[in-house]
Amino acid sequence: MSMHTPERPDQSPDALPVGTGLLERILAFCQRQKVVMALLAVLTIVGGLSVAPFDWRLPWLLRAPVPVDAIPNIGENQQIVFSEWAGRSPRDVEQQVTYPLTTALLGVAGVKTVRSNSSFGLSEVYVVFDDSVDYYFARTRILEKLASLAPGLLPPGVTPRLGPDATALGQIFWYTLDGLDPQGRFVGGFEPDELRTLQDYYLRYALLAVDGVAEAASIGGFVREYQVELNPQQLKAYGISLEDVAAAIQKANIDVGARTVEINRVEYLVRGLGFIKTLDDLGWTLVATRNDRPVFLNQLGAIGFGPALRQGALDKDGHEAVGGVVVTRFGANPMEVIAGVKAAIARIEPALPKRTLADGTVSQVRVVPFYDRSGLIRETLNTLDEALASEILVTVLVVLAMVLHMGASLLVSALLPLAVLLTFLAMKAFGVEANIVALAGIAIAIGTMVDMGIILTENILRRRDEAPPGERLNLTVFLASREVGGAILASIATTVIGFLPVFFMTGAEGKLFRPLAFTKTFALTASLVVALGFIPPAAELLLRKRDWDRARDFSPYEIAVYLGAVLAFFLDAVAGVAMAVMGGLYLARRFVSPQRGVMLTRAAVGTAVAAVAVLLARHWLPLGPERGIGRNLIFVAMVLGVWLGGFHLFHRHYARVLSWCLEHKRAFLALPASLVFLGGLVWLGFGALFGWLPEFMRSSPPLAALERAFPGMQKEFMPPLDEGSFLYMPTTMPHASTAEVLDIVQRQDEALRAVPEVASVVGKLGRA
Repeated sequence: MSMHTPERPDQSPDALPVGTGLLERILAFCQRQKVVMALLAVLTIVGGLSVAPFDWRLPWLLRAPVPVDAIPNIGENQQIVFSEWAGRSPRDVEQQVTYPLTTALLGVAGVKTVRSNSSFGLSEVYVVFDDSVDYYFARTRILEKLASLAPGLLPPGVTPRLGPDATALGQIFWYTLDGLDPQGRFVGGFEPDELRTLQDYYLRYALLAVDGVAEAASIGGFVREYQVELNPQQLKAYGISLEDVAAAIQKANIDVGARTVEINRVEYLVRGLGFIKTLDDLGWTLVATRNDRPVFLNQLGAIGFGPALRQGALDKDGHEAVGGVVVTRFGANPMEVIAGVKAAIARIEPALPKRTLADGTVSQVRVVPFYDRSGLIRETLNTLDEALASEILVTVLVVLAMVLHMGASLLVSALLPLAVLLTFLAMKAFGVEANIVALAGIAIAIGTMVDMGIILTENILRRRDEAPPGERLNLTVFLASREVGGAILASIATTVIGFLPVFFMTGAEGKLFRPLAFTKTFALTASLVVALGFIPPAAELLLRKRDWDRARDFSPYEIAVYLGAVLAFFLDAVAGVAMAVMGGLYLARRFVSPQRGVMLTRAAVGTAVAAVAVLLARHWLPLGPERGIGRNLIFVAMVLGVWLGGFHLFHRHYARVLSWCLEHKRAFLALPASLVFLGGLVWLGFGALFGWLPEFMRSSPPLAALERAFPGMQKEFMPPLDEGSFLYMPTTMPHASTAEVLDIVQRQDEALRAVPEVASVVGKLGRA
């Protein structure tokens, strides 16, 4: 016979009336396990700082930041197959190379469409896969298909090659090789073929070794090659054809291996050394024998170095240049790749050649960037970093001024940075890239994130003030959290569910706006976790009613005074002095009456408000740095004073305003109806709303004036970005030669460079 003892409720002093709901259990666990929650908070801070996309200088922390870029990649899942067939017309390339490749690649698994382009001597086939197909899986399938092409499908000598594993946004760093004097002025002194050789065989290989670089392509200049200018009379005299000369050069430019020879018990390798290394080697190439006498190549014509045929060129400020473009690998962090490229350039630049010109000037080859994506990325991130910092400062100031409670203000203020760091961790875990759209999702979620902390903290303060004598603070915090926890959860869930359609958007729209939906969802979820998981246990420490007769309770404020002094001396004077003053004011409350203690508390809050206002003015500088910190501070104080004063007036007279609105429903509803109508008029335009009116009415002066005043809001798919550069793309007639187009580009670049505000002009024409 077994006896069952009913489970007795927990009778410990810290017991909480936990029900069967999951939310209540979570709240109770977080309040009971304060050490665990504190450790989780520390881990969140450290982890968030390590993966934050901003360029924060934290030498003591191992950094693995979220990949960053200026704008999201909205391109298709595309691979490019190149095929060269030198000297052939676009029609021949299309019929014999492009078309067979296109039909063969249509059968690759996951292919959505295949596009192609044929030009002089070059075929380009663009294979577009479904977005669900893995990028490198697509490349593997194409390589397998190219390796299994039927013999004879393509002309002899045509070998298709797969393009670099990069996207359309992969071109992140462009540069030129310029001869500069010690003061950094352009002096030249190097021929285009010399610079191109330096780029192809020295600089390019060094940049390809950088982690994350998919390609370092060369642009401009001349590719140096051996050239043989044959004399037709000599060929006729010796009875030698062009094919004989080509075959002889090809056979001569090879090393031949033979067997071994053993002499005195030593084994020697027998080889025939035939690789051409100098012009002299090429000149003594045996072409044929006539009447038992050898005919060498130098007897048939002139031999020398010369430029290869080119289909493109590069110009900089009106003179021909040589450069390159660095393409980042798919999935790599552009900022890290650019940093690696700059480090590689810094290592090899001192070893680049130098020479003394005729006037005695020393010219050394330098790598001069003319497009650097990191500038745009840094400006974008800095803008959003400043926006987030300003929003946090404004939030702290408003909470301090409205709540007038230091502990509650610290709770709400700590929610924002902790939730943002938790959002960065989620972005890293889910592979969401940080760009202007993704980080904007965090910025627009700030208001809702703050609401979670304000609602919960204010309810805890109200329950604490209304609690019966003797009620434990942990019980008060639990009951207050349970009371509004469901509403907070429902509010967040409603907002997150409202963004579900964005997650299912396809095409370019989905790639553009999905990062925003992800980051906003992460931010709201993180604010929910912080509000319900971290604020309740922290509230027990910061919102406790203390007995001011006990000196032990003043130790945190003593620490604040000392910490403020250190902070003022080493980091920031304003924040440090404010912290020390607030700590001193709180310490002084033990020596005064409770009434004067309230005044000291308000003085401490006022000090915090003033300090945050100064920090906000210094960080924001709404009037510009040239106006000085004083005028900016006055402007910030006026703006915040108007807003906060308006809020206080609304809060004081809210009951009276609400009563009037309920008594005069029709008059009040006319206001939102008018706002909706005016908003539709601004958004859609007068013509869209009143296009049904007869023409004689629409052409009347009043309505015509309204139609001109409200044309409707313009639409643009991509947000405007000011990179500080202009892209000018002139077009010439198809029959224009490379020399003619280069002459046109140089004259245009010289004219554009003459504009005083223009720092540099670089023109590219044709193919590299």
